[in-house]
Amino acid sequence: MALTHETVWTLGQLLQWTTQFLSQRGFETPRLDAEVLLAHAQGCRRIDLYARFDEPASEEVRDKFRQLVRQRAEGCPVAYLVGRKEFFSLEFEVSPAVLIPRPSTETLIVEAINRLRSKVQPQILDLGTGSGNIAITLAKYLSSARVTAVDLSAEALAVARRNAERHGVADRITYLHGDLFAPLPAHTQFDAILSNPPYIADEELDRVPVGVRHYEPEVAYRGGPGGLAIVRRIILDAANFLLPGGYLLLEIGADQERPVRHLIETLSPLLLEPTIYDTDRYPRVIAARKLNGP
Repeated sequence: MALTHETVWTLGQLLQWTTQFLSQRGFETPRLDAEVLLAHAQGCRRIDLYARFDEPASEEVRDKFRQLVRQRAEGCPVAYLVGRKEFFSLEFEVSPAVLIPRPSTETLIVEAINRLRSKVQPQILDLGTGSGNIAITLAKYLSSARVTAVDLSAEALAVARRNAERHGVADRITYLHGDLFAPLPAHTQFDAILSNPPYIADEELDRVPVGVRHYEPEVAYRGGPGGLAIVRRIILDAANFLLPGGYLLLEIGADQERPVRHLIETLSPLLLEPTIYDTDRYPRVIAARKLNGP
C-alpha cells in the first residue's frame, strides 16, 4: 500500500512499509533508518515506538515522516536528517559542515584513553576535529584532560563548540581555526596527537557511497593520491609537537596499514608500535611514540 494522506496509518504500519521501501532500494539498515526517522518525526525516543505500534500517526507526523523518507531514499544520511549522531554513548549534533562520526573511530578513543588514563592533566591535540566527537569524548572520559582541537572549517568549529557546551566540557577544550599544526602557538607540545584525517584515496572517490559523496564535506574525507596526503603532513610534523613519551594515534583506512607505517619509518623519528585493529578485525589505528631521550 502506498504512503498516502488518505490511508489511516499506525506507527507500526509506517515502520513496516518504510523498512520494506528502504530495503528494496538497497539500504544497509532499513529498519533502523525507519525507526530513527519516525521517532524524529514523532518527537519521541526510538525505544518509545515499540510501545506505540498501534497508535495512529497524525497527519502532521505523516507529512514530516514522508519528507524524511523521501530525502533518505535520495541518499541523504539519516544523521543529517535528524541532526544528531551517537558516538561512544554520547549524542553529537551533526550537519553537512562536518563528517558524521563512525563507530570505527571509537577504536581511536579507546587507545587514547588506555594510554592517557594514568596521566595527570594530559594535554591532547585533535587535528581535524569536525563535530568535536574525538576531543569531547576524551574530555568526558579523561576528566582532567586539556584538549586543543583544530579544524580548517569555521562552520565545523561552530558545531564542535556547541557540542562541547552540550556535554559540559567547553572549559577544557580550546578550538583553533586553521590547517593542521599551523594555528598552534610556537613550542606547544602534547602528550598525544590524535587524528581521523581525510584518508579516502582520489582513485577511490567514484566508489564512495552516494551518502558520503553527495552530502558529507569532501575536505573531511578526500585524502589525495593513495589517501595519504594529509596523513603524510601530520607524520612529518608530529614529533615536533609531542612531549617526550607522547603518542601519535592515527585512524587509517583498512588497506593503508603498510603505507602509513612506511611513512612513519622513513619520515619520522617516532617509534612505531603494533597496529590496533577494530572490532571487525580491520587495521584501524597506527600508533607511534616519541622517545624519552635523544
